[in-house]
Amino acid sequence: MGGFVVKDPKRIGVAVLGAGRMAQTHMRTLAGIDNADVVVVADPVEASARRGMEVAHARRWTLDPVEAVHDPEVEAVVIVTPTSTHAPLIEAALRAGKAVWTEKPIAQELADTQRIVDLWRETGIPVAVGFMRRYDPGYLRAKELIERGELGRIEQFHAYSRDVNPPPLEFLLHAGGSFLDMSVHDLDLARFLVGEVDEVHAWAATLFDERFTQANDWDTAAIMLRFRNGAMGVIETARHSTWGYDIRAEVSGSIAKVSIDAGRKTPATVARNVAEDHDLYADFFDRFDTAYQRELQAFFADLAAGRTPLPGPEDALETLRLAVACTRSWRENRPVRLSEVTA
Repeated sequence: MGGFVVKDPKRIGVAVLGAGRMAQTHMRTLAGIDNADVVVVADPVEASARRGMEVAHARRWTLDPVEAVHDPEVEAVVIVTPTSTHAPLIEAALRAGKAVWTEKPIAQELADTQRIVDLWRETGIPVAVGFMRRYDPGYLRAKELIERGELGRIEQFHAYSRDVNPPPLEFLLHAGGSFLDMSVHDLDLARFLVGEVDEVHAWAATLFDERFTQANDWDTAAIMLRFRNGAMGVIETARHSTWGYDIRAEVSGSIAKVSIDAGRKTPATVARNVAEDHDLYADFFDRFDTAYQRELQAFFADLAAGRTPLPGPEDALETLRLAVACTRSWRENRPVRLSEVTA
């Protein structure tokens, strides 16, 4: 982490930037981390900032996120603001010598992301990016098995993701496309579990919600991956599901495979009328609650121990390159090699 050292590993002053629903999820986690001391919550909406201060047990609130970054008691910032503000706020924090944990992505554009990667390398200040699936117990178990060689040579990867409800049109107009906003989690997971990708071929369509067409976006997609190590992969995504939040993955090797599927939420099955039923997860807050907690816990443990937190800016850049390659593949109706995608 270069020359960055927290003053007191047992008490790290924190600024939380953003106070919306996702931010409040992180605030509740921060309130339970012993060495995270939330000094200030910043949000341009006063009511949200005040509410955030209460949820995070912070000492004060402000409407100005940059002012919060420069608070002398703050050593780390947690960024949960609109995507377009991530890169400027990360830059402000790094230039102020503050460690950063940020929701994904760093930016929607490769050039902006590369600029942050360069500044991060120059300053040596810790930056972690919120690809929370890397902290989910199921995916971590899969990673452990793969690294120990228990699956043998990795041959195939398959990920399947369906959101329950599509986002509103106002969000879609600024999201950068579903490969960048939704599939990016599966793409990062592919890199995390199997390795770097050499080539993609993506297809997408609007099958059920014309608002996606209005936003020059799509609601259903399929991606084929060719990994650098010779393995092959498939990612399927859709923006709606009438049966619940449906997230699954599978990695197959020469001697074994591992499947990650949260399945039923409650370990109980009801049998009646010659049928059985059980409950499923409702949304990403529900399914990945443990992962959201663990990613922030790991970040503050790493700061205290002087370790480099992961995933970092380079992971954000490489995963964004993958998402950009998928978007280009769909729009140009051809396979795209990652070597073609540069900032």
